Amino acid sequence: MKRSEINTAYRLALACFGRHHWTLPPSPRWDITDFGLRDFPHLGLTLINLATEPEYCEKLMYGRRGQYTPCHTHAQKKEDIICRVGELTLQLWPAKPVDGASLPATLSVPINGVPVAVRTGEPFALPAGSRVTLMPGVWHAFYPTSDECIIGEVSTANDDLHDNFFLNPDIGRFPGIEEDEPAAIRLVSEH
Repeated sequence: MKRSEINTAYRLALACFGRHHWTLPPSPRWDITDFGLRDFPHLGLTLINLATEPEYCEKLMYGRRGQYTPCHTHAQKKEDIICRVGELTLQLWPAKPVDGASLPATLSVPINGVPVAVRTGEPFALPAGSRVTLMPGVWHAFYPTSDECIIGEVSTANDDLHDNFFLNPDIGRFPGIEEDEPAAIRLVSEH
């Protein structure tokens, strides 16, 4: 990923947070990734780690229309994904979605604390203020269906290195960085 892309993503996220009155804590920990696929406009996400504790973590994320967070799961992490601004579309699977695999037609997930049957792999939208609770082992992908989207995540302890399992084996959690201009910020992967 080019440093210029990281700098642009950082500035766009800051501007969106400012427009919507989201104040970041001092020295937030930025995590901007193209998942190692070198296509940030289509496969990318801007994240800020707000709290990283042994028992829980909190993240704030920013995405733009057309950016897709690839299908993945966690073996340990339980998480609430919250649409804070805009509209967020998700796809969920109760097990690894593999061609030809027989999966249940629906799975039950809490949306705003109420169990809801969602169709396996079918997109469904969360409007601003809504949240979905994902248990470990639920495969998920998501993307903004509004021009911009602010997404919250509150979860049990986060382990980006050992508890992110992507469907696409070519995905790397953190990007390689090509230095084409000075850094506006340093990413968590650079510390």
